[in-house]
Amino acid sequence: MFLVPDRHSLRRLGHDLALILPGLALTLLAIVVLLPLAAVSAALAIVWIGVLLFPLTLALASVYAQLDRARLRRWGVEVNPPSYRPRGRGPRGLLRLVTDPRRWLDLAFEALIALPVRALTVGVTVAWAVLALAGLSYWLWGRTLPPGGTPVPGQWSLALVLGLALALSFPAMVRALALLDAVVSVPLLGGAVPGSRRRGSPAPPTVLTVDARLREGAWTWMTVAFISFVLVVVSWPVTAGLYSVHPAVAMLVSIASALAGVLAVRWPWAGLSLSIVGAMATILATASAPDTLPWPWPVTALLAHCLTLTVLAVFHRWFWAVSAWSGGALLTLISLLITEPAIRADDSLRAVTTNGVVLVAISGGVVLLGLTVRQWLLISSQVEQAQSLGADQMRRRYELEERSRIARELHDVVAHSMSVITVQAGTAKFRLSGLDAQTEQEFEDIAASSRQALGEMRSLLATLRTDDDLDDMPMPGLADVTDLVETSRATGASISADLEPVEVPPTVGLTAYRVVQEALSNALRHAHGAAIAVSVSSTPERTLQVNVSNVAPESEHDPIPGSGLGLSGIHERVSALGGSVQAGPSPDGGYAISAQIPIAHPLPR
Repeated sequence: MFLVPDRHSLRRLGHDLALILPGLALTLLAIVVLLPLAAVSAALAIVWIGVLLFPLTLALASVYAQLDRARLRRWGVEVNPPSYRPRGRGPRGLLRLVTDPRRWLDLAFEALIALPVRALTVGVTVAWAVLALAGLSYWLWGRTLPPGGTPVPGQWSLALVLGLALALSFPAMVRALALLDAVVSVPLLGGAVPGSRRRGSPAPPTVLTVDARLREGAWTWMTVAFISFVLVVVSWPVTAGLYSVHPAVAMLVSIASALAGVLAVRWPWAGLSLSIVGAMATILATASAPDTLPWPWPVTALLAHCLTLTVLAVFHRWFWAVSAWSGGALLTLISLLITEPAIRADDSLRAVTTNGVVLVAISGGVVLLGLTVRQWLLISSQVEQAQSLGADQMRRRYELEERSRIARELHDVVAHSMSVITVQAGTAKFRLSGLDAQTEQEFEDIAASSRQALGEMRSLLATLRTDDDLDDMPMPGLADVTDLVETSRATGASISADLEPVEVPPTVGLTAYRVVQEALSNALRHAHGAAIAVSVSSTPERTLQVNVSNVAPESEHDPIPGSGLGLSGIHERVSALGGSVQAGPSPDGGYAISAQIPIAHPLPR
């Protein structure tokens, strides 16, 4: 609940205060340094001294921005590292500083935007704390107040309840103010890293590999907000002075009309609604204006309406801008219809009609221009995406060509050795005399194994190089596991096999064959002389169960080294089909590999 802080909110209170309270001091220090430097640089630019001070101003602004980024990271939001242009040396290096938009955005944020936000957060925080303490301690200092006035019944208890409510809600209010500071600061300082946290505890240090780019959204918000601020500053006194409108009413209608453009950047429906309401309020408030002044659309109201139309046309779909333009035209038509001819002279009616025509014409041109700019931006974005896609495809093509070249070289190196082994094993009985039948059979088995490995390697190379249908290429399957076990027995290993004939898709059969092949290879290398058990069966859940295990070897021996990638390959193959693999030592000191491969659905859903 809002008024019942828990331990977590109390724990993060200090962390939120560490974000809010130093922010104002840092901003004041930045303004004291940056604004005089910027003013002196602009004033002395004609004598070239200002040209040297401008890079210094921008560099200092970036230093203060880095301090703000460090504050946000300690609070828990990981901010993208700034993407500054390389400086270089000499005059060209100074020119790069001046032409870096990221540094200008840092200067604008530190010198203009940060002060009102942090003055608000610090002011509300301090005022909230002071009022809470004052309410809780009213029984102590209230006695020192001079007598006078009408006493409020139960004022002591009322102040205590008010102070207690403020004290209990203080952590939640500080949290909201810290979020406000972060929401305003993070986009203008580079944006948050995807997946970064907003928590009360500090984020652990991480190595950032995000290629940060300057967000155009920050410049968009700043530009629209600045224009809206200028419109309010100009429209308020003009509406109040020239049109004889009450200053409070003039302030409200001016802020509403200008604020519509700011809201339209993110929320088109809010900007459209507030623009129409503000325009209607302005027309009603200035209805009693002299005949010599523009009505129903004062110049400031016309400019604010055009600002909203521009934002809607550039950043949103066309119907938002057309709807806003239609709303303005409808308000103009209604103003002409309700104008009493007896009140206004003919010249006045002509002026009202002219004002309406000007509004419709200018706002229509603004809409067309904004839609043109939007279409140009979309086309530019599509061209950039097409170029990026083409570069990515070219990179992938080069990678595939390099992989194919490596595969060919691997084939040339390994195939020669395998061919020599095949020839030597196949001709051993003719070249060597005195071989018994068992030895000749051993050489025949070696020759058969090498021929099979050579054929599989050539099939794999053809898979990498061919563009034809791969279904016709010979691939081992579940039925070939029997031959694989027999070939492994020829090495002298004791292998028991329990192979259930199961109808499986080719991909499942190939995966099961590779699992048994890798498991037998590991057992023969690392557990020489140990008994091996192989079993292949199906389960009622339509899953192929493959188990290969070996007992502990009877004698110690040095294992034959391997690449260490076999088990990773098994995991990748089985996981690609939606299955799972368990591999590890068994209780009897041996090793076991168990794989579950779905049969019904070869590919994971």
